[in-house]
Amino acid sequence: MREQRYNKIKNVAFKRQGNLTVILNNVHDPHNIGAVLRTCDSIGIKEIYVLNNDETLNENNLVLGKKSAASARKWVDTFYYTDVEKCIRDIRENYTFIYGTHLNSEAISMYDLDMKKSIALVFGNEHSGISEEVVKHLDGNFIIPQVGMVQSLNISVAVAVTLYEAYRQRESAGFYRDNPTLSSIQKDILLNDYIERHNERYKGRLMKEK
Repeated sequence: MREQRYNKIKNVAFKRQGNLTVILNNVHDPHNIGAVLRTCDSIGIKEIYVLNNDETLNENNLVLGKKSAASARKWVDTFYYTDVEKCIRDIRENYTFIYGTHLNSEAISMYDLDMKKSIALVFGNEHSGISEEVVKHLDGNFIIPQVGMVQSLNISVAVAVTLYEAYRQRESAGFYRDNPTLSSIQKDILLNDYIERHNERYKGRLMKEK
C-alpha cells in the first residue's frame, strides 16, 4: 500500500463518528439505500441499520445500490433487521438517543436538534413514514424546514440534508479535529479493519441481525 493511500485510510478511520448513525425503516429502494451509504461515508458514519418490519417487503430483493453507493458500501457497515425490538435494543447499546422524522405537534426543527450527542436518526418510507412500532421507541421527533408547495423530500435527500447539519454542528465543536467519539483503541481497531478491507478488495454486504 502506498503511503498516500495509507494516510487517507487512517484519516478516514480516525474521523469516524462513533456515536452517530442512521436507521432506515421500511426503505427498500436500493438506489436510495446506496445514496444514503454514500452520504454517511462522506460525513464519517461507520454503520447504518436497515429495519424492515413491513411484511410486504421482500428481503430477497433488498440489495445495496452499487452505482448509487459508489464504493461507500465497502466502508460503511449495513445491519439488516426485521425484528423491531431486537433492532432497538442493539442500537440502545451503542447510541443514547433515537430521534425520528415523524411529524407530530412536538416535532422540532432539525436545526434545533443537538446532533453532537450520541444519537440515532430514523428515516421512514416516503409514503408511509416511520412505522408505529418504531415510533413508540423514539425519544423525540424533528422536521426539515420547507417552504415549498410539495413539502416532501426524497428519502436520500432528507438524510443528506440532516446529516450535513450534524456535520456542521460536530465540525464546529471540533469532533473532526480531536474526535471524542472513539477511543484510541477503537480508532486503531477501525484502522486495521479498513486496511484489511483495502487489501482484500472488500465489496460490502448486507449483514443480518447481530
